[in-house]
Amino acid sequence: MSTATDPAAGVETITATTAPARTGLRGRWIDDWRPEDAAFWAGGGAAIARRNLVFSIFSEHIGFSVWTLWSVLVLFLGPAYGVDPAGKFVLTAVPALVGSVLRIPYTFAVARFGGRNWTIVSASLLLIPAGAAALLIEPGVSYTTLVILAALAGVGGGNFASSMANINAYYPDRLKGWALGVNAGGGNLGVAAVQLVGLLVLAVSGAGHPRLVAGIYLPLIVLAALGSALYMDNLSQARNEKRGMRDAAREPHTWIMSLLYIGTFGSFIGFGFAFGQVLQVQFADVFSTPVEAAWLTFLGPLLGSLIRPVGGALADRLGGARVTFWTFIAMAAGATIVLVASQRHSLGLYLVGFIALFVLSGLGNGSTYKMIPRIFRLKHPDDHHEARRLSGAVIGIAGAIGAFGGVLVNLAFRQSFLATKTADAAYLTFIAFYALCVVVTWAVYRRRDFDRAV
Repeated sequence: MSTATDPAAGVETITATTAPARTGLRGRWIDDWRPEDAAFWAGGGAAIARRNLVFSIFSEHIGFSVWTLWSVLVLFLGPAYGVDPAGKFVLTAVPALVGSVLRIPYTFAVARFGGRNWTIVSASLLLIPAGAAALLIEPGVSYTTLVILAALAGVGGGNFASSMANINAYYPDRLKGWALGVNAGGGNLGVAAVQLVGLLVLAVSGAGHPRLVAGIYLPLIVLAALGSALYMDNLSQARNEKRGMRDAAREPHTWIMSLLYIGTFGSFIGFGFAFGQVLQVQFADVFSTPVEAAWLTFLGPLLGSLIRPVGGALADRLGGARVTFWTFIAMAAGATIVLVASQRHSLGLYLVGFIALFVLSGLGNGSTYKMIPRIFRLKHPDDHHEARRLSGAVIGIAGAIGAFGGVLVNLAFRQSFLATKTADAAYLTFIAFYALCVVVTWAVYRRRDFDRAV
């Protein structure tokens, strides 16, 4: 692929020398994008897709960190803030709820404004929750103010949906599992990264400086917005994906995949928000300070994020339905280990079970997202545009509903602790839900007409 500049128009033109068509960039809009064309892909399409993927990951990573900021900030809220454990679970549930709701309009925004343009806007919006938290959190602040600040952090949750819908359009079907897995995994690492930032602040400055955690992200947000502006592109074809959400809502597979995504991503993000609190409450006799619990909270999200691309790659190789099916069986086993550990008050076994849940939910995140474009490719084998249009919309819907699973996880923990003083009832609920997902995956996608193909 070669590039040239028209001196009169100041427009860069990229010519795919190995393909008959031309691809033009006008104001960062790419007019012709054919990832399924092997010659086009090898002639330069892959390089463009990879560049957009890199900066999409960075922006999404910061978005996840801001979204899950309150999983760390609640560890700083000691007696001076007057917030009990039940109130802290609300503070982590609120951003999960707002983020899940925003994922629908964020998915629309890619088609309306362009992937690059919306990434700039969505990254810039992160300045609001990070800046507000850096300015306002201090002893004596009202609980209402804390809830509002937590709600503002929800804007970080929307970034995932727009990022995934955008990257889905860049890659050919044979690489979607890998590309979406890498994109999502790099973003999910933001959950572990904010835990490490919180741990750093706790270790260096103590529990009296929660505002520093939010303040550290302000320059990183600016870098994410600038990187998106300078190095990302918009795809013109994305603007033609009309009525995708409406049509996707009529597809039974949309709601089935949304249920499965609650089990994978909903578990990952819900546990990411709640793990530190659960450790402190369940093992209060072991952890006397937030720092002691914080040392352990980042490991699960880190491993779950790193393994997500592996889930996508395994799905590319073995089939998404097969990987998802066995992942849910393993998740039910992992939740059983956590339940037994809780009843025996065994911290070591508890950590093994919970980290396994993080890792398995990461695998399932990758495999379920691989399933979505493949399902619609099988339904529309002769119409790649229709398959891409529907799969992009379903990714947005499933992402929103899956994120709402994070709310349910935190509310399950809150209710369990309020009712029984332990989290055992929540673990039993998780086991039952994973069993349901096993049955649904087998009944719908392990049948003869879908097995191996999906």
